[in-house]
Amino acid sequence: MMKTMTCKQLGGACDLEFKAETFDEIAALSKAHGTAMFQQKEPAHLKAMREMQELMQSPNAMKNWFDDKRREFNKL
Repeated sequence: MMKTMTCKQLGGACDLEFKAETFDEIAALSKAHGTAMFQQKEPAHLKAMREMQELMQSPNAMKNWFDDKRREFNKL
């Protein structure tokens, strides 16, 4: 079953929707979008990426964030 989450729901900065059947697929779509926004130097996404990089400094915080997003996806 296809599920939809937005860039913002996944820690990003816009309302672009990603549709996928699994959380891993939706995470990959979000990552590809983030890469494109990084290459375009889009300010709001760069800010969101800096915040994500800060989160990545703590392995537990990053794991908890991913677990929360996976649960959110699974509830859809």
